[in-house]
Amino acid sequence: MKGIKAGYRTKIRIVLASALVILTMNGCSNSKDNTVSDTASPDATKPATMKPKSKISVSVYDRGTVPAAEGTIDNNRWSKWINANGPANVEFVPIPRWESLAKLNTLFASGSAPDLIFEFDAKIKNQFLAQKQFMPIDDMVSKSVEYKKFLEQNPGVKKLAMNEDGKMYYFGRVVGSTLNVGLVIREDWLENLGLKSPTTPEELLAVAKAFTERDPDGNGKKDTFGYQLSFIGGGVIDRMYNSGEIPDGMILNNGELVRQWDNSKAALQLKKQLFDAGTVDKDFLTDKGEKALQDFVNGKLGIYGANNINAMSVGYKNFETLRKNNPNAKIKFIPFPTTAYGSYSWGWEPIQMVAAVNAKAKNPQAVMDHMDFLTKDSTQLSLTYGVENEHWKMGENGCPKQIDPAKSKAEVDYNGDFRIHANIGIGLLAKCAQPEKVYDAKIPLQKEYLDLLLQQAKPAYLNPERPFNGFTASGYNPALPQDLSAFSASLTQSINDIFNKAIVSGDSYSVDQAINDAKTAWSKGGGDKIEAWYKDWYAKNKDKIYTTAEIYKQYVK
Repeated sequence: MKGIKAGYRTKIRIVLASALVILTMNGCSNSKDNTVSDTASPDATKPATMKPKSKISVSVYDRGTVPAAEGTIDNNRWSKWINANGPANVEFVPIPRWESLAKLNTLFASGSAPDLIFEFDAKIKNQFLAQKQFMPIDDMVSKSVEYKKFLEQNPGVKKLAMNEDGKMYYFGRVVGSTLNVGLVIREDWLENLGLKSPTTPEELLAVAKAFTERDPDGNGKKDTFGYQLSFIGGGVIDRMYNSGEIPDGMILNNGELVRQWDNSKAALQLKKQLFDAGTVDKDFLTDKGEKALQDFVNGKLGIYGANNINAMSVGYKNFETLRKNNPNAKIKFIPFPTTAYGSYSWGWEPIQMVAAVNAKAKNPQAVMDHMDFLTKDSTQLSLTYGVENEHWKMGENGCPKQIDPAKSKAEVDYNGDFRIHANIGIGLLAKCAQPEKVYDAKIPLQKEYLDLLLQQAKPAYLNPERPFNGFTASGYNPALPQDLSAFSASLTQSINDIFNKAIVSGDSYSVDQAINDAKTAWSKGGGDKIEAWYKDWYAKNKDKIYTTAEIYKQYVK
């Protein structure tokens, strides 16, 4: 009996051991955390879910805004979420936001540029395209699922992605019409001084002088500025005179592109008048916009060129800060004053080209699979609002509502550069980005700002009668050949320096002198070649352009 029992016990051990092996194997194959080497040999017996993930590298802007508790821009909860839920193992390559050209140049020169490159700046992308650093994506897209469907539903994206050789090189997204830049004026200061909102350059100068000299805040001190020439403020004046957002100063005149000088002269004249009258900060050339913002929210600036006016985190936040510092402050959005050159607004792009594929990418299909994943509505929803039931729940208005705003701010808000592909102009994201959905009308200050956006900003800045400058949106302008691009960059800097010198030099350097010097610099620096190229390009491509008129017809209702 002992022999039988011993044999029996041995069989039991064998059965249990076999079962344990089977359970262990099943547990491994079903584990979400299981990692499969990219170099593992294919095994036809493995289930489809065990297909090894390919490795790709993807650029991501680094703004230095990731909270320490969340990690770094290339290693945080969202980089991990993308890798856990997406079809590829992604290595994120940080690109300093305001130094992307220099960083990408270095990476391309060393042969280590990412497989997929996200970049907003059309000039930067077009420069690398001219250098043949990007590969066509037509074949990739033909084999895709989500992105192919997206292009079929949004043909404008395909049109803008197409290069002159008839091939697509960029991935795009739909943004729709956007309230971006606005001109804000202190309405209470106007009332205090018995003035009206300026509608012409002459009135703008007069109001700016009054805001500077006549103590509009009633504190008995001469401590206010009338206007802002730094950052957005100077750009508003350029656009008033149809002298902004146009490559190399080119404008459409009598059916051809020509270099304009009269427009620039008029804009320069107004800037100089504002400076000479003491209405602007004398140190505006060193201000990137932060000093002007502080002057505005602290009640020391009367007319302010505001950026991201639609965003609660920017436009509304600045308004909220102003009111905390100046409880009686009132503002209004005003149209850009009309000049002899027309009535205009700041530019916007309803469609943005946001990414390109490195010509040396080893696995284009893996890149396409990743873009398919990013194009899914569910992916864009998660990257925009966070994880459902952890960061948000669907609200009564049909839009995600934060469960804990502080948690979302700490864990979600910093991830914007993981979703620069998001189609915020269509579907749920578009619906929920509307001011009526973003702002809570039950909160008095939010209701006040919402009314300003809908009743003043929208009719002023999304109006076909006040379109943005140029024959198309700035991001859709043609890319100069590499040799001319170098001339262009140098000339732009030289002419800007000449104009800035004229603004700050008083009687010692006039506007007429500056324009003559700029024309000379343009001619000596190869400007005539640049102008000839633009004329030829427009003559050949004018029927293919996504025109300003088309954009307004499609996106401004």
